[in-house]
Amino acid sequence: MRAVLVSRVMVLLVQTLVLGASFSIWPLAPAGAFQLPSCQLINQTVSLEKDGCPKCHPVETTMCSGHCITKDPVIKIPFSNVYQHVCTYRDMYYKTFEFPDCPPGVDPIVSYPVALSCHCSRCVMDTSDCTFESLQPDFCMNDIPYYY
Repeated sequence: MRAVLVSRVMVLLVQTLVLGASFSIWPLAPAGAFQLPSCQLINQTVSLEKDGCPKCHPVETTMCSGHCITKDPVIKIPFSNVYQHVCTYRDMYYKTFEFPDCPPGVDPIVSYPVALSCHCSRCVMDTSDCTFESLQPDFCMNDIPYYY
């Protein structure tokens, strides 16, 4: 009797996995997705740097960060495009900063993005860093010691 019960449970489990994985429109997000922050504006300190200027300068800005629900179909259809959505800018503008300690002959002006609103969309490489793992926003190349 116990073997029959275990067998039925295994059949139901396999059916759930096979049918659920092959179902093209998954109605519910994975349970882990609800533990992640959704796509939203966050305040972030960013280190600005400019070639020819000796120091980095931290500025406070807003950027987009968070989780976007996405899927990767199990059954691949030839010549179809599958796009992963990322948390990116909906509306933004550029703010300028003038470095106070640049030597003569170096343009001290640099621009950086300020997010006004965010949404989940395809990555626009002109305004977003959609790499798997990137440098932290407050990273500064000038802080790395150079050995000659």
